[in-house]
Amino acid sequence: MDQEKEDTQTKADAQDEILLAALKLFAEKGYFNTSLTDIADAAGVKGTSGIYHHFKNKQMIAAALYANIFDSLNVSIDDIRRKNQKPSEQLRGIVDLLFRLTDDAPNVMQLLLVLNINEILPDEKPLIETPPFVKILKIFQTGTKNGDLRNLPPQLCFAYFFGIINHTLRLVLTGALDKTANTYQPQTWLAAWNAIAKK
Repeated sequence: MDQEKEDTQTKADAQDEILLAALKLFAEKGYFNTSLTDIADAAGVKGTSGIYHHFKNKQMIAAALYANIFDSLNVSIDDIRRKNQKPSEQLRGIVDLLFRLTDDAPNVMQLLLVLNINEILPDEKPLIETPPFVKILKIFQTGTKNGDLRNLPPQLCFAYFFGIINHTLRLVLTGALDKTANTYQPQTWLAAWNAIAKK
């Protein structure tokens, strides 16, 4: 029984190593410029056969990475919504999270904001239809209903608000802005909030 548990743990560790290596390479080189051999070398796995033992192909690795990122985001957004009552406070918490991730986990944010998920995983739901983003749309709906936000469809609120946030974070991630994301957070929040707040 203990041996079985140990084998399962070893397999999970190997999968984690492959996913971490792939995340770093996808962020640095791009998905299409990263080979399975690159991932195997970076993960310390013996050749591509070591990868095939865990994942059918590179697309399955990308799908697992996106699933992990969306799961984590979903949990974080639930936590933010539980701790904050007002839509403005919830949105502020989400923005804080995204700016913190950009500074602390840039590879994750690169995968989320810079790489084109539709090219990599054409069968995946669009970003706005994933559980974390559906929850964000509900925050916009509540804010509009409460009279805190302009009377706009939630998708437009999302576009105006996160257009400013995401574009700023992309500029940081690609090096077009040379300081940490945190440096730009106050003025970015203000611009994004002013785009949707009821005056």
